[in-house]
Amino acid sequence: MAFKTGAAERGEWSYSPALGVGPLRFGMTVDEVVEAAGVLGQTKVGECARHHAIFSPTWKVEVYCRGVAPSPPAVTAYVSQTVGLFCIASDAMHGPQVTYDGLPLVGRDLSELENDAIAYAEAMDVHLRYTPEGYAGPDDPGVVLRGQLVGQVLRSRPLFMVTRDGANTEWDSMPTEEYKVDGQSTA
Repeated sequence: MAFKTGAAERGEWSYSPALGVGPLRFGMTVDEVVEAAGVLGQTKVGECARHHAIFSPTWKVEVYCRGVAPSPPAVTAYVSQTVGLFCIASDAMHGPQVTYDGLPLVGRDLSELENDAIAYAEAMDVHLRYTPEGYAGPDDPGVVLRGQLVGQVLRSRPLFMVTRDGANTEWDSMPTEEYKVDGQSTA
């Protein structure tokens, strides 16, 4: 079964449920994330606003592609003081392509991704899952699909996650910064 990515050529990273994506492994410290992300390009580390007292302090590591004109980060990694790396987001335009059992997840037109996810689920006799916003994707608690507006098209920006300190699920663990679609809050 072949799928179109709907995105410009990009590097490919593998996803391992509960382990990590590409060179990034869940549980890494900020320094380990910066070192591992160096394969893609420059990094910028900043603190995240602490919107929920239950969560320990969190850092955001933004990774920018080498040789690309100023652009949004290709990858954004979120690192909790308590559990380490818990969330990895791949930008719809500049991030590496990540597939789930052959199904490309990054930079896809969300309606096309839904059609392909349904076809995948039927062909593999598995379930698919919808987010509260209505985005379809694999039935894997470690994959939370988000939308990112690229031009006039809403494209897929997957988050690869594990549960962080004080949360019950990956959805509860989502960083506040990721509750946005093209800068507009969805919370």
